[in-house]
Amino acid sequence: MKKLFISLLFILIGINTYASYILIPMDAESQKNHLKAYGITYWTLNKELKVKWLLNYRGGSFLLPDTEAIQRECQIRGISFEVISNSKVESILEEISSPSKNMEAVILEKAPKIAVYTPKGKLPWDDAVTMVLKYAEIPYETVYDEEVLNDGLLLFDWLHLHHEDFTGQYGKFYGAYRAASWYIQEKKEAEALATKLGYSKVSQEKSDVALKIRDYVVGGGFMFAMCSATDSFDIALSAEGIDICEPMFDGDGSDPAYQNKIDYNKTFAFSNFTLERSPVVYEFSSIDMTSKRRIPKTIDYFSLMEFSAKWDPIPTMLCQNHTALVKGFMGQTTSFTRDEIKSNVLVMGETKSNGEAKYIHGIKGKGFFTFYGGHDPEDYQHRVGDAKTELDLHPTSPGYRLILNNVLFPAARKKKQKT
Repeated sequence: MKKLFISLLFILIGINTYASYILIPMDAESQKNHLKAYGITYWTLNKELKVKWLLNYRGGSFLLPDTEAIQRECQIRGISFEVISNSKVESILEEISSPSKNMEAVILEKAPKIAVYTPKGKLPWDDAVTMVLKYAEIPYETVYDEEVLNDGLLLFDWLHLHHEDFTGQYGKFYGAYRAASWYIQEKKEAEALATKLGYSKVSQEKSDVALKIRDYVVGGGFMFAMCSATDSFDIALSAEGIDICEPMFDGDGSDPAYQNKIDYNKTFAFSNFTLERSPVVYEFSSIDMTSKRRIPKTIDYFSLMEFSAKWDPIPTMLCQNHTALVKGFMGQTTSFTRDEIKSNVLVMGETKSNGEAKYIHGIKGKGFFTFYGGHDPEDYQHRVGDAKTELDLHPTSPGYRLILNNVLFPAARKKKQKT
């Protein structure tokens, strides 16, 4: 009997020692494809397996169950991984749980269902998020105004908005591109869609779309916006029921006193901004820093803020990276004027020397939003007609990692906030 007990004890010790997990390191030295690492994590969640996101441990590594299928997928996708024993995992988790370490292990439970708000004819490379989702092999569906107005967003956990104009001013491209065939065509298509949906003006239709998106977030949705979708969305909310469009956009004059009627209480992130009245100026408002920037490209970087992983897991999750300094990049909305951001909104990335915020996050009702300035993290000054970015050349891009942090964010197990 004693011999049997000893044999069983050795078997149990052996199982504990040799049972294994897959660690996907996310530090700069160990991971050769950070972007696809998010894809394999999503793929694992899609198989109804749980994943641990090890915040601030080796760049925000992922701990996956060890299966032949996951190992094979990592090899196929070119993702660096390590097979580690159960005892090693226990040691890592013990280190992470130490009060002296700014780390946390967050459980990811379910692959979020992703929607990208985009017109039907849009090419994938017109949108950094669409590009990185395709590259990381994370599935998504596209929605646009008709689906949004018909409450189609209720089917999704996460919504992305990119380079969109919710004010009905056609991206403020009028000054430079009003004679361009693509501008004329896009304006016709927008007007036809508004008419089909029962609106006399594109601006009225876009306002209702913005309100539906607001309701989606307030009800518990996760919204991520880039470039001009950030400020134009807030402007549309603040200008509800007010005509801020000049005749070339909607056929009649704007309200002469519209600036004084703007309601900043209705916005998500911004306050006390001044709208740009001129239709020929490629700018929506004072929120954007593009024309106020004095930073040479060679030294254009923004720094990620450090948060307490144990007390503030959400911003910590959204800032996971293998570097605290990220290359800057421009867009129609490049970054945000720091003193026009509401006090209850977290600044997660900033360029202090220029008084600008690049990456911000907030809570609205039961949901969350993140705004990320700029158009394409690996194309410094993307212009109309420029070639698309090849992400095969940028598999470790810190700027694109921030996007993918937001994609995985809704998968995290919800727990009570400590603050």
